[in-house]
Amino acid sequence: MPAAPTLAFDRTHIHPGDRICVAISGGADSVALLLTLHAANTAKHNALGVGLSAAHVDHGIRTPEESAADLTFVQHLCTRLDVPLHIHRANVPVRVAQTGETIEEAARAIRYDFFHTLITSGQADSILTAHTLDDQAETVLMKLLRGAWTEGLSAIHPVVTVNTPGQRPGKILRPFLQTRRADIETYLRALNQPWQEDATNTDTAYTRNRIRHHLMPQLRDYNPSIDQTLANLADLAREEESRWQTELTRLLPQLLLPGKPVRGGGRSVSTTPGEAAISIEIDRLRTLDPALRRRVLRAAARQLGARLSFDETARLLALCGFHTIPTVSSRPGSTLHLADNLRAERSPREIRLYRQKP
Repeated sequence: MPAAPTLAFDRTHIHPGDRICVAISGGADSVALLLTLHAANTAKHNALGVGLSAAHVDHGIRTPEESAADLTFVQHLCTRLDVPLHIHRANVPVRVAQTGETIEEAARAIRYDFFHTLITSGQADSILTAHTLDDQAETVLMKLLRGAWTEGLSAIHPVVTVNTPGQRPGKILRPFLQTRRADIETYLRALNQPWQEDATNTDTAYTRNRIRHHLMPQLRDYNPSIDQTLANLADLAREEESRWQTELTRLLPQLLLPGKPVRGGGRSVSTTPGEAAISIEIDRLRTLDPALRRRVLRAAARQLGARLSFDETARLLALCGFHTIPTVSSRPGSTLHLADNLRAERSPREIRLYRQKP
């Protein structure tokens, strides 16, 4: 029997008695993940000792015949392995029409809503997805093309905590992030284990497929190890972000001020829902290095539920007087209108951020 793909996770994330659910589409990666977990759980020595199940989502994107074929395949595999199967049927096109999301965004949101339901309902402690090193590389490149910050370049995280207030906590685990897709297919062929081919994986109407089938092969001509290089970048970005978040957690309580100052001392803080405001003293920002200054402003916006782009952050820095942008004044009384209904006001001593009601 061929060696199973390496499970790149520390067993501290899985404990005997845990309820582990494998997300399975019927494709090669998820089939290999279920087989590998099943083998590890039934091994004679050092078995995982977990309650193993699987979860399948019909997104309602493909033809009824294709969706039915995938489900039948998954059901037969789970029956053979004696693994319970959770099934969820959805309609991604309807969600896209309602939300304006892309098909990829809507499908992902539906999947993860289902995973969260399995966790919060007590049917699973962790959901395992079969993302590979190839998926990681493609995601990093897609994020880079879209202008992501460092946190975006961290791409697919190997461990994500699901912690909804008042609900059971859980985890999303990605044990194949260090495993190549080609190695997984070699493993399955050696087992004579078939899998389902999703026709949408070759449809270049989807951004990821254009990257996978057109851009990545061209980049491999320049660097045959580009997949590993991009995956390494994700690891570096994730570690950098973790370090920065530790620093921000320490500094933000000292820098972010509620509301705005009032005559005679103290601060005026609105108690009206949806009218929260955050202020930062310009002199305090001046003492920070440029990288930290930028992150403090973005963190302040996030606390108000807004996300700043690179250009918006630059404009905000110009409002504070740290950048020069011809269309932005740093004079007291100047204002900025930013995305997500975020507004910024410059006073003689402070920059004030607040969300304007739509």
